[in-house]
Amino acid sequence: MTTPDIPAGFEPHFRKAPLTDPWEPLYSKKTDKGVTVGLRLAVPHTNSRGLIHGGLIAALADAAMGYSCAQASGWTTSLVTISLSIDYAGAAEIGQWLAVEGEAIKTGSTICFAQCLVRADDAVIARASGTFRVLPKKG
Repeated sequence: MTTPDIPAGFEPHFRKAPLTDPWEPLYSKKTDKGVTVGLRLAVPHTNSRGLIHGGLIAALADAAMGYSCAQASGWTTSLVTISLSIDYAGAAEIGQWLAVEGEAIKTGSTICFAQCLVRADDAVIARASGTFRVLPKKG
């Protein structure tokens, strides 16, 4: 179920975390390529100039890429971030729809490489890449 201000295909985000609780409501959608995390930008997402905060972009890019790696491995693994690189190419304002489009590039038994584009109302405002360590299964 979506509301008029949430693009088609997005559902309430399937995973909650203490870090992202103040940013709710978060939405996500799973695609063949990966997981996209989205939200309607509001005051809690901004810096002192009223623009989207770079830290929010970094955290959501990290999450979208990690989820994309998990999806590529059939949701059977846990991952932790080894490296994260972000290039900021624009800004976004309150009211815009932010979509962080994750994609797993290569998965292996111990490492996964991913990338993402961050869009505000379809304009690319950042790109990111990440490397994730696949954690050994417990038990």
